[in-house]
Amino acid sequence: MIHSKHEIIACDRCGTGIECKANSYTKCQCSVVQLTLNEVQYISENYEGCMCANCLMALQQEYRDAMGIV
Repeated sequence: MIHSKHEIIACDRCGTGIECKANSYTKCQCSVVQLTLNEVQYISENYEGCMCANCLMALQQEYRDAMGIV
């Protein structure tokens, strides 16, 4: 059995299990999504916990669509 040294948590949006590397942010799966300050604020208004990269990208696109950003 493989043991992770990082905590496995549920994505706050979809519930998928993700390995949280908050203490090693640059190695965390969520660090691949580059969010602007406005996108971070938009997401944090609706969610508090960690999210998987797929959900972060979906919410980023949702924000950009709502703002008319291409």
